[in-house]
Amino acid sequence: MNSLLKRQIRKYLSQELKSNKDLEQFFDAIDRSYNNFDDQFTMQQRAMNISSEELFEANQLLKKEGLSQQEVINKLKRVINTLKFYDLSENEVISAIELDGLKLAEYIDNHTKKIIEINKQREKLLSELAYQNQELNDYAHMVSHDLKSPLRSIDTLVSWITKDYSKVLDANGNEQLKLIRNNVEKMDILINSILEYSTIGKNQIEVYKVDLNNLILELLNSMHIPKHFKIIKNNLPVVKGNKHRLKQLFQNIIDNGVKYNDKKRGVIEIDCEDKNDFWQFSIKDNGIGIEKKYYDKIFKIFNSLNKRENSTGIGLSIVKKIITFYDGEIWIDSVVGKYTTFYFTLKK
Repeated sequence: MNSLLKRQIRKYLSQELKSNKDLEQFFDAIDRSYNNFDDQFTMQQRAMNISSEELFEANQLLKKEGLSQQEVINKLKRVINTLKFYDLSENEVISAIELDGLKLAEYIDNHTKKIIEINKQREKLLSELAYQNQELNDYAHMVSHDLKSPLRSIDTLVSWITKDYSKVLDANGNEQLKLIRNNVEKMDILINSILEYSTIGKNQIEVYKVDLNNLILELLNSMHIPKHFKIIKNNLPVVKGNKHRLKQLFQNIIDNGVKYNDKKRGVIEIDCEDKNDFWQFSIKDNGIGIEKKYYDKIFKIFNSLNKRENSTGIGLSIVKKIITFYDGEIWIDSVVGKYTTFYFTLKK
């Protein structure tokens, strides 16, 4: 067991309790929970970080291959339509084939073989991706469940100590136990975030019209926004999507703007522009800003530039995954010490 924690707990116990054998069993239970928790949480971080990046890169590769295939198919259609356009007689077709038909046939044959081979590779890759994605989701659920169990045990045991030994423990002792419970709560939030991240895009979710003006108002009423913050919401459109996912999207960006703000009067402004085929949103805050070299890093899972006590390092990776799921894009404009603006697009 963590020696510091064990010493702190023993420090506020009576001599009789220190020699109590049942207390030793309690220490052993916490010790096993810590060991199990640390090992499995490290494994989960490594698996989620590596696998999510591999899946994203593979999906991008598939999109490029699909566009390449479509271009080849369009070329072949134009060749066939050209022959039909000239409405050649049988003798004229034979004459055309004798002149350049061999090259045309060779061209079509070569590209047909390439398309067949690419399709085979694509099907194999899709099958492997589906299997890896399922394994990753199953692993995340399994490990997260195993992590929650020792957390619940620690929280329960600390609750018992707080209640049963309230007359023995002084203010410092109670404060230490409160600190343990706060950290348990933080880890529970982190595990739930991991589960949320792993389920985005896994299942087909219902898509319908969502009024973002109402959604933001509901969201702000449910969030804890400090009194010194001013939230400016300009008129927002009605979009096609899922209310739960869109709430996650806006909540994580707004929450990020609140957490990383060092101004006496914090300001967050939400706006939107009509870009014909899509909506372009902007969420600007007057916080600490982000250096350009970190623009891509902040969207990767478990990467947090400022190790705040209430930061999980998952919020913005969830944002990126949701926007990618909706075939949108996200980027940043920021000046250190002045502002950060998150831009993202959603198709109409």
